[in-house]
Amino acid sequence: MFEALAGRPDQVFSRLRGRGKLSAEDVRKGLRDMRRVLLAADVNYRVARGFVRQLDERALGQESLKSLTPGEQLVKVVYDSLVELLGGQAAQLVAAEEVPMRILFVGLQGSGKTTCVAKVARRLRKQKRVPMLGACDVHRPAAVDQLVKLGGELGVRVFAEPGESDAAAIAERGWRAAQEAGADYYLIDTAGRLQIDEEMMQEVERVRDATEPHQVLLVVDGLTGQEAVSVSETFHQRLGLGGVILTKMEGDARGGAALSIRAVTGVPILFVGTGERLDALETFHPTGMASRILGMGDVLSLVEKAQETVDLEEAEKLRESLEKNQFTLEHFLRQMRQMRKMGPIQDLVKLMPGLGARVAGQIDVDDKGVSRIEAIVLSMTPEERRRPGIINGSRRRRLARGSGTSVQEVNRLLKDFQQMQRLFGRLRKGRKLAGLFPQM
Repeated sequence: MFEALAGRPDQVFSRLRGRGKLSAEDVRKGLRDMRRVLLAADVNYRVARGFVRQLDERALGQESLKSLTPGEQLVKVVYDSLVELLGGQAAQLVAAEEVPMRILFVGLQGSGKTTCVAKVARRLRKQKRVPMLGACDVHRPAAVDQLVKLGGELGVRVFAEPGESDAAAIAERGWRAAQEAGADYYLIDTAGRLQIDEEMMQEVERVRDATEPHQVLLVVDGLTGQEAVSVSETFHQRLGLGGVILTKMEGDARGGAALSIRAVTGVPILFVGTGERLDALETFHPTGMASRILGMGDVLSLVEKAQETVDLEEAEKLRESLEKNQFTLEHFLRQMRQMRKMGPIQDLVKLMPGLGARVAGQIDVDDKGVSRIEAIVLSMTPEERRRPGIINGSRRRRLARGSGTSVQEVNRLLKDFQQMQRLFGRLRKGRKLAGLFPQM
């Protein structure tokens, strides 16, 4: 995500770090480079120019902090300004006393709107809320069937009237059905077009008027770049948007749309879609995204992923084993599987503070490598997993054959595991293990 931005500003300012003094020309040259980075990432020209002008005023007007070098001070100014541009605080779904709370999803065809409705429903289910979905896309073939199927996968009720052509009437009857069912949220899917036209806008306005939504969410394809900004402006003028969801941000999306939409419309970005799976929807954290853009990681998103996937009971057992200096390859295998549930390993590395996208690209960690490690451990006997010290040369050859790997890979795994054991041993002696489990 944000591949054209992530780490690039950090490269721009890296040569300024460590200097005892920065001239006004040094600062302005760095900011000119910053503007080029933003434009290359498809940030709106007016937004990029205004942002760099603001940076220029702040950077040259700052007094150096005692704890920061001038170069670091400049990076801090850029970070603070990015956070402000991205909205400051993470935006939330609307919360109101009236139930069901009605959320209207709008957007162009192909933006992933129907899937986003299901993704948001999944998040609500995780929060112990009861969502109900309204299938009101009466134009796209199989749109109703798609939402019904997704609702079935989630165990969420879907209000649908196949064959009915009046989207506003379906939406209104669905609202009444959600009230009778005691739903907390009513999520309304609507039709889109390949481009904005008056017929589509009038239909969506009728659906809005019939359901009186608490929040209107625009789903925008992040790959459309500058077009995403004009689409957002038009929908905001006609419907009064309450938030934006950016989709298809897992690939080569440049990320300029996120910066531009917020700056041009003032509408907050709530979520970022990072894949087709129903769990591939991240909360948009302005602070975390600014850190990620600067190559500083995104600990908030990392924690959110962990909270969704980590088995707390299993984590507690691991803590107890570490305290007793009993960390084995069985623990290692279970923790590796927990980590894989959080997503691709390379994506997780990019979120880790101190690594970032630029450093992560230099680290040889991939999911195929993790699969090979898992195959080696699964080829071991229970005794070998508990006591890896007994694995001699003949056992290593057997493990390599059984896992479809090489003896060298088996040796590397055992060596890495020994280093991990020593690290946990030092942490245990230094009474620092508790710091690894702050939520416990």
